[in-house]
Amino acid sequence: MVSNEPHSQYVDVDGFVEMTKKYTENITQSKEPKEDSKGVCPVQYKKSMWPGSQIMLETKRSMKKAMDIKSYFLWLSTIIPTQHVNALVFFFIISNLSIDLFFFFIPLLTFYMAFVSMAICTLRVFRSSKCWQNFSALAALLQQFEPELDVESQFGRSQLEQHLYFLVSVCFVIFSFPLADKRWIPCSELCTVAMFFTALSYASLTPAAASYTRRAFIIEVASSLCALTTRLPGEFKTLRLLGQTFAAVPVGESVVLTISLPCLLYLYLFYLFFSMARLHGFRGTYCFLVPYLVCFMWLEFAVVLLQNSTLIGLIRTCVAYFLFLFALPILALGLAALLIIQMIKWFVELELTKMLVTLAVCVVPVTLRLWTRFSLSILNVLRSITQHGPVKLILLCLCCVFLVCVGYVYSAEGLKVYNSTLTWEQYNTVCGPSAWKQYGITHTQILCSHLEGHRVTWSGQFRGVRVAETENGAQSLIDLLPVFMGDWLRCLYGNEYPSCDWKNDSKSPQEQSVNASVLLKRQEEEELCRIKPVAKHRCHVKRFDKYRFEITVRRPEGAAEMEDPDGDIILLASHEFKQVLLNLDEGSMVEFSTKLVGKLGSKLPRLELKAIHCMTCTSSLLPEGRQVKIERNWRKSVQAAIKFAFDFFFSPLLSARFRA
Repeated sequence: MVSNEPHSQYVDVDGFVEMTKKYTENITQSKEPKEDSKGVCPVQYKKSMWPGSQIMLETKRSMKKAMDIKSYFLWLSTIIPTQHVNALVFFFIISNLSIDLFFFFIPLLTFYMAFVSMAICTLRVFRSSKCWQNFSALAALLQQFEPELDVESQFGRSQLEQHLYFLVSVCFVIFSFPLADKRWIPCSELCTVAMFFTALSYASLTPAAASYTRRAFIIEVASSLCALTTRLPGEFKTLRLLGQTFAAVPVGESVVLTISLPCLLYLYLFYLFFSMARLHGFRGTYCFLVPYLVCFMWLEFAVVLLQNSTLIGLIRTCVAYFLFLFALPILALGLAALLIIQMIKWFVELELTKMLVTLAVCVVPVTLRLWTRFSLSILNVLRSITQHGPVKLILLCLCCVFLVCVGYVYSAEGLKVYNSTLTWEQYNTVCGPSAWKQYGITHTQILCSHLEGHRVTWSGQFRGVRVAETENGAQSLIDLLPVFMGDWLRCLYGNEYPSCDWKNDSKSPQEQSVNASVLLKRQEEEELCRIKPVAKHRCHVKRFDKYRFEITVRRPEGAAEMEDPDGDIILLASHEFKQVLLNLDEGSMVEFSTKLVGKLGSKLPRLELKAIHCMTCTSSLLPEGRQVKIERNWRKSVQAAIKFAFDFFFSPLLSARFRA
């Protein structure tokens, strides 16, 4: 195998050692063109040159500069305020996106992106499984020549990179799965895919500990099947005993140790892992356990998807995958036809003109700015994004989204109970006009700062409401455009003033007895008809208005105090309270909930309105019950996701139980 002869086709010992070291370090030799012994490049790397080529090259550059279209658009970018237009377009899009849309979209996007990352990593692990089979033989042979060389850690770190990416992707999948809407996740189809990747990852395991690996896989499958028996109907009492929990031992405040048959099987699984690591004297343990985790995670995830699947869905999936191989051409044509039909229907429903104008408004200023100032190339952007691989890009995006969501959830309050025992009378005694006269406003403000954080529900007299702030991104964008274009866009995106012909129609009392929605629409039309004769434009975009109101509420007890406006409270209400506030009569008794924060003890403290209910109103335009500010309990949702992830990784041995 080795030889010291200069012209031999074999390599010597030193060359073999160096080649083996490079292989174990996962270094591939770069293929570079060799030069001749005289330093002359080969024929294929020579370029033909002729005397007029330099002149032609300079002429071509001059013509290119002269015909450069960017110079003609430079003046356009200076005339149009692209920065302001870009900012207005961005804020207009953001203002029309709701928190519910983000809460629906982000978990689904995270789940699918992480699932794709898991699949890519598994395929790469399967492709490189041959390296693990050759590693032991080459490492043992290399250590005979250099016993002190630590090839195991060098090769292991390079080969375990995809496994680590896989484990990170699993964490994102598990955390996003309970938060995502299950109606948009085909659990039956993904369960079949997870089973396929389970078999694929099992086939890529190293045969060094084949007997232990086979037994561990069988024990894992048996434990999962025993856990699934608890979902059987009540008639199968004997089978349900296989997954029944016999005892639960608390381990701390939030963790419970369950004693059951699946738990005992898991303990035996840990013993098999210990025996597998003991085969090599606990050296290179991660080389066996980390690849096995890929198979383990796919199997556990398949069980989770199976629990969320239906029998009809599984049958449909098996039949569809079987027919997929035979009817692929017909299926492709059918899917293409359905996609085209759906796109046509979508364009018709969304009004093609409106959509094209929206895209043009969004794209044109951004394109002009990038074209004239940055000379951005789309190919360079795509090349820079994908040069590090799709898995790293996916994980980077998911990490950024995760950090943003963690910051938002940490700052969000969630659902709270406004049942503080602090009454308005007590607050008025300590922080009201009587305290100002006795101690002064400054001293009272310092003292009342101790009351911050109280979540109170008080009753008072409604004194009035006014619009404190109005936001309309569409109106701000249209105002920047020329008049003729602004009028056209105002009618395209907005609404035309009503014809007001119904004012001359006489209707019977039976026709006038309609529901609240019709009454609200009629009330809005009446208001628009009042303003139509003096309106400046034919159309309006007021449906994009977002209001912020200021409500004045007065404490009802005492005739003298009712006339003193210094003891009033200003409540800041968001746009969702519009219907209630516009139909409240002055002097009505209302019950409201708020949190004491800000300048307590001053005149007219401004507090955020959380809920309101009119106790003396009889108008049919008011919504029934309390009008509550819509706030999601983000922390409870995250707590449920953490519990699901903990049970996924440690069940059936340990289970998480959080207090409600």
